[in-house]
Order: sequence, then C-alpha cells, then structure tokens
Amino acid sequence: MPSLNLAIARLRNTGTDNFAIWVVKAPYPSGYVLRDCVWPDELNQVWQEWQQMFAGHSHLDISPNSTSQKTNPFPIDWISPPSGQTTGPYSSRLMQYLGMNLWRWIFDGQILGSLERSRGIAMGQHTRLRFRLEIRDPDLIALPWEIMQREPGQSAMSLSQDLLFSRTSSEVDPLPHLRTDQALSILLVLGHDDKLQLEQEAAILEQTLADTSVGGNSQRYAPCIVNQLLQPTPQELIQELETRAYNVFFYAGHGLPDPDGGLLFLRPDMPLNGIELAQVLTHTGVKLAVFNACWGAQPAAINHQAIPASSLAEVLIRHGVPAVLGMRDEIADHESHSFIQAFTEALRSHKPIDEAVAQARQELLTVYKYNQPAWTLPVLYLHPDFNGELIKNLDEGITELPDTAIPDIGSPLPSASLRSLAPKGKTWLLRYGVTRIGRTKDNDIVIPEPSVSKRHAEIFCRNTLTDATLVQSYYLQDFSTYGTTWFLGTNGWQQILREEVPLKSGMQLKFGSAKSETWEFIIEDS
Repeated sequence: MPSLNLAIARLRNTGTDNFAIWVVKAPYPSGYVLRDCVWPDELNQVWQEWQQMFAGHSHLDISPNSTSQKTNPFPIDWISPPSGQTTGPYSSRLMQYLGMNLWRWIFDGQILGSLERSRGIAMGQHTRLRFRLEIRDPDLIALPWEIMQREPGQSAMSLSQDLLFSRTSSEVDPLPHLRTDQALSILLVLGHDDKLQLEQEAAILEQTLADTSVGGNSQRYAPCIVNQLLQPTPQELIQELETRAYNVFFYAGHGLPDPDGGLLFLRPDMPLNGIELAQVLTHTGVKLAVFNACWGAQPAAINHQAIPASSLAEVLIRHGVPAVLGMRDEIADHESHSFIQAFTEALRSHKPIDEAVAQARQELLTVYKYNQPAWTLPVLYLHPDFNGELIKNLDEGITELPDTAIPDIGSPLPSASLRSLAPKGKTWLLRYGVTRIGRTKDNDIVIPEPSVSKRHAEIFCRNTLTDATLVQSYYLQDFSTYGTTWFLGTNGWQQILREEVPLKSGMQLKFGSAKSETWEFIIEDS
C-alpha cells in the first residue's frame, strides 16, 4: 500500500511562530518536498475557541507570545452559542472551520501536490493511500488533526474512503520480532478509578471485546480470547504479559499526565509510567496497546506549555510498540463502548489497525453526529515500519521464519555475561538471542551515562551445529550515535564504528566516553 508521511517542526532559530512542513516518505522520488510557513493568528484563535467549547483539560498555548488582540475569527453570520452549550449549528461550524484551517495550513503548494499525486498512485493500484502525520512540536500534539478537511461537504481525512490516517514518529526504536497471529489475544486490565464499578465494567468490556455473534456470520471473524486483571500490582501485570502470548493490551482506569508517558494507576498507591510499560510491551511482543483513558494521547504540560515526547502514545511508539490507540480527551463510557465494539469487529474481520480505527470512527460519527466531539477523540499512532497487520486470515496462508532454537543435544550450553570492573559493579547475564545496551530503561543493560546513546550497542549470539555439536559465538554490534564503543586490543583501546566485532571471553569493552567504566565479557566454563 503506498504511503505518504508528513512531518511538522517548529523553527526555533527564525521565530516562535515559524514552522517547517516536509515529506518524510513518498511513493514516488520527486514527492519529497518542503515548505516553511507561519502559524497564523486566525488559526490560533479558532484553536482557543475549540478548547473553550470541547476541551476537558487545561488549555495549551501554541503561540504564547502573540500580542495581537483577539478578534472574531469566524464569518459574521456565525452565532456564538449560549454559555456551556456544545451542540447545534455553532459547534458543527466550529469543528468544520478548524478542520479546514488546519488543512489549508498544511496542504499548500508542493505539499498539496505531493498528496494529490500520491493519492493518484494509490488509485492506480486500486488501493488506499496510507497517510501518516508526524508532529515534532509538542505544542501541536493536542490539536485534533483527525478533523482536517479540504472543503465543506468533504470528508475529514480520518474518515476518508481513499486514505488511511494515523500519526507516527520517526524517533523510534526498531520494531521487535512480531509473531504471526491468527486470533485476537487480549489482556484486559482495569486499574483504579473511582468512577468505575470494576467488576461491572470488566464484564461489559469483556462481552464487547469477545462477542462471537458479531456480523451475523461468525465464521468470517477471527477467534478472540480475553483475559482480565482487576487492579493488578505492576509485578502481577508483568508476570501475566510474560506468561502468555498477547497481541493486544487494553487498559481502562485512572491516569494522569506525566513527563515519562503518563501514570497508570493500577491501584491507588501503585502507578506505572509509560516508559516502564513500554519495556514489558515490547519485550513480550504486544502489537497493539489501547487506552480507554482521557489523557492517553495528551502531552503533559507546565504553565500551559506541552512537554516534548510526554504523551503515553508517543512514549510507547518511540520505544518500539507497533501501534498505540489513545483518547485525545475525555470520552463518555457509552461512546467508548460503541467505539470498542466497532473497532474489535473490524480487527476480527482481519482489517489492518488503521482501517479498523477509521471504521470505528465512522460508527461514532453515525451514532453521535458530526457536531459531537466523540468521533474526533481516538488518536492512532503507528510505528513507521509497521504495516498495521494485527492478525492473518487462515485463507491467506502463513509463512513464518522457523524457530532457530535447537533442542537439548547433550551438555548444557555455557552462559555468557557482561561484568563491570568498577568497584561494586554489576554483572549482567546475556541472552542467548540479542542483548540491547543503552542509556534508556528499555534496554536489557542500562548504562545511565550522558555519553551513552539511547540505543548504543547489541551483543548477539550465533549458533553453529557441527557434527552434532552446538557451538555458540558472540558478537558486538555498535549502533551509537557517534561510534563511541571501544574494545581493548593488542594495540590498546580501539574504537568500533558501526561494526560487528567477534567477542572472546575476557575481552574488555567501553561504552560512551573513553574514560567511562570498563566492562568484561565472560563465557562461563570457557
């Protein structure tokens, strides 16, 4: 399926209201275009008006230094609604007006030309265009980009029949190995929430997710298994994810914005932040994380200014979770249940995740009408390397790489470790597959030093079978930003520049600065 990816970033050195919009990925060579533009004062005013009418959170400023006086940004025949009213002609026109202004700001000149040609390529291939939007400025994250529309009477981008809309980020960790699944396997987690009757809510959600009568022809639908945890401890949650193979993680409960990807309150006194959750989701192969919480796609903020990369959805995507669905703002329980049912039906009919979201969004629009914000609330993030496929149809045939693990052939395999030579240094046992080393908590070995890259290096094992004897060989691969991985050779410390180096027991290594701590690679019984 052809894909067009756009990115938006603020140009800090040319003025606070200057932005760059450019094509990151296009289905044809000359489609990679760029343009500079200014955030218009009119758009700033209509965004403020939107927040006053629809937002259930503190207002976020995009142009806080603007000194222009507020004027009415709408046509003169638009009548302001009575105080507190969020329905009727005014709310519908406000939504339409903001959607068209967002469209016109982004799709102008060569950017519009790239979109139209990409759409034409998709039509020529008798398929849809996959459109992904990357917002690199945190102040723009909270905007409802899903409502963008070109003209009155045309569909919003997220409702388009020839386009699949999602958000994305290019600052991501690589995708983990993804299993080929033929059924939905959902872990339903209900955390602390004073507004929820947990047992009742769990029963409703489980019935909504696992209903086998969907569509009137259940044979067309993939099986669905739902297991639930009510107010688990973080340890219980991690153990459940590591014990069984889930492809969907579903959370409902209380949470708060936080710089580390929000806080999920599994129990009143047991929060779990987004970074901690990301580690276990990527480690256990979860493909889709869904959050029935009003802040899931909202960034944390200080003094009405958004904190970069702080929303739960962004944090999970950046750490390698393939797909994350969160709510941009508060959503009513009945609206949420309608969306979940339509979304699950679409997934079980083997639709890709972005198409399933579009179908469920259309259901919200049909039930709760255009001038209600319900259909605008779901926000989908997809990893740039993920095609959105959650499960495969049995009729398609499945080709999967064979398991390279070799059963017990004789004596147990020797174990390998990496030991710090610093006083009271740690010893880390290496995996038989790949061990990731870096500064952030999502790595297997965490070295919290400024000179160490987020994803710095990997140590991996290759198996060779010779005359029924299994031989293991370990290798070090550098991924650091500046090639700051070192090993001690015959001529002193040598720098590894994006290379693969064989490891021998007793070999000494450094990660980051040449003055950083020394590590020793050890193979037991060698």
